[in-house]
Amino acid sequence: MPREIDEAWIDEAIERHRRIDALRAEFERAVTAHVVSVHSPDDTIEVLVTAAGDITDVRIRGSLQHRNAAELAREVQAVVTNAAQAARWAREKLHDEIFGAFRTLGDR
Repeated sequence: MPREIDEAWIDEAIERHRRIDALRAEFERAVTAHVVSVHSPDDTIEVLVTAAGDITDVRIRGSLQHRNAAELAREVQAVVTNAAQAARWAREKLHDEIFGAFRTLGDR
């Protein structure tokens, strides 16, 4: 016995696929454009990181004359670790904003 093809369901699935592609492209643009600023625990280093995880700038405030290399290395490591976490957080927030209202096929 031949199976009936639900043309409307197929059309809806195709449209949903197109919408997902559009949302995915919007998400990719958003994560590369969204920049988060993160500071070291002592506030002497600032790192700008995109939601995609790319560090776009590093700024050092104040003088480094009275800092030893180990202290500076700890601050850099801390701020880079925090930048990675901030990028992940920003990516998740953008994902929720962009895809949050999107229904699955099962929700129809």
